[in-house]
Amino acid sequence: MTIDEAVRRIGEIGIVPVVRASTVDEATLAVEAICAGGIPVVEITMTVPNAVSVIREVAQQYRGNILIGAGTVTKAEQAESCFQAGAEFLVSPGLATAVLSVAQASAKLAIPGALTPTELMNAQEHGARLVKIFPCGNVGGPKYLKSLRAPFPKALLIPTGGVNAANAAEFIAAGAFALGVGADLVDAKALRDRNPEKITAAARELVQAVATARGALRESKPTQSPAKP
Repeated sequence: MTIDEAVRRIGEIGIVPVVRASTVDEATLAVEAICAGGIPVVEITMTVPNAVSVIREVAQQYRGNILIGAGTVTKAEQAESCFQAGAEFLVSPGLATAVLSVAQASAKLAIPGALTPTELMNAQEHGARLVKIFPCGNVGGPKYLKSLRAPFPKALLIPTGGVNAANAAEFIAAGAFALGVGADLVDAKALRDRNPEKITAAARELVQAVATARGALRESKPTQSPAKP
């Protein structure tokens, strides 16, 4: 998958589920539950035990059906291992230039993290197409995102941290390209209790929230009058 294709697919789906789990079994259970809930994309973080093996297994099982990414990627060797395992995109909590370099050399998408205007500018200067705004919820949530987009109206931003179905509409209205959702979707207790239905239900709720918010946003935009001859 090319960078353009990955960017387009993430934009279409509008949600990037962040999978953090304490075991391989829990991680694969989370992926299954998310897919069952109608979200064909997952970001498996490097904090998951044997994360690269999980990515490889998920890639083999779901290849062509879901977009597979790796999260919390901070080193070049991690980036290389994740791509070799089948990841189509990488996400970092901050600006990891070595990760961006590996992704660019592989013609794959890497999404660095940023929080401040300076960090966002640095990410863009290093060629980032998408930028994760993290931890967005801790610094003002949708209001902060809207303020950040004012000087960067063309930036494609993915707010992460404190994002959920209840505030999804606010983030979409504030200009989010997609939403990064972690614990509010991939419930740790539900995984421990082997209760994937809870995660599937949360995924469906989030899909509906994003679709409704995007529909309302389209309706609110003024239509252009036909050009005069």
